[in-house]
Amino acid sequence: MTVLIAGAGIAGLSLGLTLHQIGVPFRIYEATAVLRPMGVGINLQPNAVRELLDLGLEAELDRIGVRTRQLGFYSKLGKTIWEEPRGTWAGYAWPQYSVHRGALQMMLYDALVARAGADCVVTGARATGFETGPEGAALILGDGRRVEGRLLIAADGIHSALRAQMYPDEGEPIWNGRVLWRATTRAPAYFGGGAMAMIGHDDLRLVSYPISDPDSDGMVEMNWIAEKRFPLDAAWKKEDWNRAADIGDFLPDFADWRFDWIDVPALIQGAEVVYEYPMVDRDPLPRWTDGAVTLMGDAAHPTYPVGSNGASQAILDARIIGARLLEHGITPRALEAYEADTRPVTTAVGKANRAGGGPDGVLQRVEDLCGGDFDDIDTVIPHADLAAHAARYKSIAGFSIEELNARPRTIAEGARVSA
Repeated sequence: MTVLIAGAGIAGLSLGLTLHQIGVPFRIYEATAVLRPMGVGINLQPNAVRELLDLGLEAELDRIGVRTRQLGFYSKLGKTIWEEPRGTWAGYAWPQYSVHRGALQMMLYDALVARAGADCVVTGARATGFETGPEGAALILGDGRRVEGRLLIAADGIHSALRAQMYPDEGEPIWNGRVLWRATTRAPAYFGGGAMAMIGHDDLRLVSYPISDPDSDGMVEMNWIAEKRFPLDAAWKKEDWNRAADIGDFLPDFADWRFDWIDVPALIQGAEVVYEYPMVDRDPLPRWTDGAVTLMGDAAHPTYPVGSNGASQAILDARIIGARLLEHGITPRALEAYEADTRPVTTAVGKANRAGGGPDGVLQRVEDLCGGDFDDIDTVIPHADLAAHAARYKSIAGFSIEELNARPRTIAEGARVSA
């Protein structure tokens, strides 16, 4: 009755913790030989934090992350467009966290091993394909091994080998002409700490937020992302993912972004190492499930990182899979039910992010209307319109305050899958 999981990222580990919680045997197969804390900062929305708290991980999240208090949008001149409270400060029953992605992955891994044993994750086991039939599924590994199970869940990321088998003609991820440079820098806290900032417009922007609380000197570990648009035929898309970058490629564009609350050039220059990524996604799929095999996380629905929603949705995928296994048993029917619940939501989010319907869409509207220069934002875009835009994305992504607070638990306390 074992459920096989390809990939020990945030999606796969969250699923492992969920399956352990509901009493479903599982094993995770991870390509890397040793898990290491890779990546930079991410945000976890209250709908995902709720699920992690239901897994008993609140103390661990407080240890590695920051409870996010505020999100703000600012023009390229540093002027305030919109600010709103986040997490419990906004009225949610659960917090929002800013956290280092690698710290989150390792926390999930450590919690899983402590609960289910070290042999629940097999490392050095790269997924290359699958087989499915009436009795279950088989995962094919890079060294030729064939592992059989009742179900197989692909959590192997945007370059998923299992997705590629389902859709062999899909090709590489789609680049939208933007390049991201990501890093962390020890820097002064702004707005009291726990505040996210998005500055600029579609062609040039910076996102920053702390992933540690202020120390005695008011300094934090500040995660930041600089973003610049290039022509679609530029060579950037041919570069390796996650490669160390030369800040000279983008620092001059931000030379004048020194405001009374943040010094962007100093932030960029203060990083020990900066990594470069193309901004890519994939077209939504018409189907994720093939018999006893389905996709989750970035293997199913990679999207632009503009709504702080990618890691959160991976966690939600895991919990919804668990809930449907409770309803339908360890059967392909459970996977079909998970897809029916989740795919329409993630498709809508991906399309909104592509079309500028994400929360940061207000940046370009202000740039188009006034070049980012104004005395009173209400004369550029009425406050009510800004509030409606912010609320609309929360609703699309499934974390509007009233809806989430009223929603019953995804998995009831003590629920177990029947043998």
